[in-house]
Amino acid sequence: MDYSFLVDTYATERLKTLNVWSMFQDDDLDIRPHDLLSRDRTAHEHMVHQCLSEDKWFRTMFGIEVGMAPLPEPETRLAFIQRYAEDSGKRLAHLREKDHVWWKQEVAFFDTTHSRAWIMVRRIAHTAHHRAEQTMLLRLLGRAVYSVYGPSVDTGGLPINNAVTIHAYSDIASLLEGEAHGGRKAALPGPGEHPSTERPDR
Repeated sequence: MDYSFLVDTYATERLKTLNVWSMFQDDDLDIRPHDLLSRDRTAHEHMVHQCLSEDKWFRTMFGIEVGMAPLPEPETRLAFIQRYAEDSGKRLAHLREKDHVWWKQEVAFFDTTHSRAWIMVRRIAHTAHHRAEQTMLLRLLGRAVYSVYGPSVDTGGLPINNAVTIHAYSDIASLLEGEAHGGRKAALPGPGEHPSTERPDR
């Protein structure tokens, strides 16, 4: 079986994660924008979790080391973006070298065992789950939310109303360059005239 689709998916997921991190402002990282969030992660804590957990999974389950401390110093928004971009880029390069035998191999997954292909699917889902939590934080903070997979309220609402997919940045190189210079994200059209729900009368 050709497992290159998992490598390609990891490549797109790292860009999506960095795009979401770019949507926060520097002062947002340690804000809990709602009283009920006292037991959940801030944006800063989400970034720490992403860097630490991905480092651990790749080292212990995939045998992939990047040779760097997983957290930046100091722990600023831009530093997290730069560190995760660098480390995930190294992981991606290692993944591109692996053959189908490596992907099929059963390895330890916490208290059980699974193939590396199965674990990568779980890793991608893990990252997407926490990224959704971060986009909710962005909404509570009043920040614009660009496309992650498809149109968002800020890119025009629903596709049925001709909303389009607009990513903050189309690639990691332009994201790193843009954020290092204060932000050069794509322009947003806003929500448009129609409700951003398939059932506006309920």
